[in-house]
Amino acid sequence: MIVTVTANPALDRTILLEAPLHPGEVQAAASEREDAGGKGLNVARVLVAADAPTLAVLPLAEDDPLRSALSPSRVPLRTIGIAGHCRTNIAITDPAGITTKLNLRGPVLSDDEAAALVDEVVAAVDGARWLVLAGSLPPGVGPDFYVMIIRAVRTRWGSGAPRIAVDASGPALAHVVAEGHPDLIKPNDDELAELAGTALGDGDDLAREALAAARRLVPAQVATALVTLGGRGAVLVSADRAWVAVPPPIRVRSTVGAGDSSLAGYLLAESSGAGPEACLASAIRHGAAAASLPGTQAPSPRDLPLGDISVAPLIP
Repeated sequence: MIVTVTANPALDRTILLEAPLHPGEVQAAASEREDAGGKGLNVARVLVAADAPTLAVLPLAEDDPLRSALSPSRVPLRTIGIAGHCRTNIAITDPAGITTKLNLRGPVLSDDEAAALVDEVVAAVDGARWLVLAGSLPPGVGPDFYVMIIRAVRTRWGSGAPRIAVDASGPALAHVVAEGHPDLIKPNDDELAELAGTALGDGDDLAREALAAARRLVPAQVATALVTLGGRGAVLVSADRAWVAVPPPIRVRSTVGAGDSSLAGYLLAESSGAGPEACLASAIRHGAAAASLPGTQAPSPRDLPLGDISVAPLIP
């Protein structure tokens, strides 16, 4: 069982343009679609599409439109009621796959609602292999909210607590790394650079630069780092080894949710007993599949690109 937490869920509206985005101009849209979103939900949708046991925990009012958007995904839910409705995120994608995102803040969680969400997560992870804390934090909670969840889970379940994976950014990720000792983080290159307090270039040495930055965190504060590099692939860094993999050629339709699918692909492989190289290959395959689909659609096994994924040891 993999339990995901989406503290700040959203309705993701994706607008596909007929031409590149020109700010300040009126442009025609070729199409639009609306999907249930939020990083944790995106991960859960991929897991469900692969028939993997999963459970999504989130704050959600009974009359929130997100419930209808979630119905086709068949994601099992545990929710706590809140006063507000979820936010709407807008992604504008041009024919080349270049995406501009506008993310709203979301409803304010009261102290009682935040406490109820923590309690719900603690109850939901009974017997789970992984707990995934993913996405932005809603207004009303502090940047250490994920740390609060981690401590509550580990206090309640002790040696039976699930492994913790975190896909966040900014202060939320910084607090987790400083205080939460997660088993896995999944930053992109920009998030890793901010976290490690260093700059990463965009040349041929990006993978090695990402490894050097990740080594500031792994294994002292984080057990493993899966660093996504967009079209350049991903780097996996463990306590004593590292690997790099590149994606197969695809036609990019939308990059929204590709990183979430990469994390789901990693967890699917790890939960089946695969080694680190196979986990990285699965992450690459699922991320590429998501990028080839419009909107924030969750890739299913039939969407995965065929062919081998090249995974190589990464030497500093």
